[in-house]
Amino acid sequence: MRTEVKHYNDLSKDEFHDMIALRIEVFVIEQNCPYQELDGLDKDAYHLLLWNESPRTGKEEIIGTVRILKAGVSYPEMAIGRVVSSPRYRGQGLGHLMMEAVMTFINTTLGSQNVKLSAQSHLKHFYERYGFVHTGKDYLEDGIPHSEMLYHSPESE
Repeated sequence: MRTEVKHYNDLSKDEFHDMIALRIEVFVIEQNCPYQELDGLDKDAYHLLLWNESPRTGKEEIIGTVRILKAGVSYPEMAIGRVVSSPRYRGQGLGHLMMEAVMTFINTTLGSQNVKLSAQSHLKHFYERYGFVHTGKDYLEDGIPHSEMLYHSPESE
């Protein structure tokens, strides 16, 4: 498995297609949340891609992704979202692999800064492992309980 982070402008058409197909498979179909997945925010975002060799084809395929938004797009802070892994690879620690990679990218490449995310509430403890703190704001999004969480960069204090 390998991770890489690319800006939208550097994604191939196939990479963008496969990333969106995975997000739709999980967020729209599996979670039964009909919503507009293509929201226009991908065009000026970084995307972490998690690759693995397909046992079926022997070729690399995208099995996970995270979207990284610049400060001021969704929140005053930088934001991460659309954290997703393929159902075929669940239970293998992919979420941890992606969060470690995305936080390293943010802190080393984009300059350490505060980061906000909207977590499905049952995943609060998962994100706490990476320094995110629940802000106390809970809400329903597409019928699923969510919690607002914030990572305070040590350099922003």
